[in-house]
This record gives sequence, structure tokens and C-alpha cells, in this order.
Amino acid sequence: MFLARVYVTLKPTVNDPQGMTILGGLRSLGFDLATEVRAGKYLEIKVASTERAAAETTVEEMCQKLLANPVIESYRYEVEEITG
Repeated sequence: MFLARVYVTLKPTVNDPQGMTILGGLRSLGFDLATEVRAGKYLEIKVASTERAAAETTVEEMCQKLLANPVIESYRYEVEEITG
């Protein structure tokens, strides 16, 4: 069994209205040192595989087909074996 940690973020050239809203909220709370916020998604997915390569291939396919929009988003992931 493997645990995949997937990080999906907007590409740098894509406007991020959610990030701008969060930045506005931070500034209204007095966090004036915050200068930019980029929002994204974090997912944890357990993959029932006995081989790391198969788990990584599965996660890559998940990202390409559903978890990220490759036109406007970038993604990265980490896969680690879990026991129990």
C-alpha cells in the first residue's frame, strides 16, 4: 500500500482570484507583510499496490485525467510506502 500526496497549483501566468481574496483577508486582519497568495489543492490518496512504480504510474494518470487541469494547473506528487 502506498500513500500519494498530490499538490495542484495554478500556473504562474494564471490569475488566482481565490488567492487574491485570501490576501485581502490577511491584510484586513493586520498581516501587512503578506504580499502574495496562490491557492491550490492538496490531496492524499491511498493506492493499493505492491509496487512503487505501479503506484506512481497510477497517480500520474489520476493527475492527468482528473485531479489537475493541465491547461492552467501544475502538479507534483510524492509516493511513500505505508504499512498497516
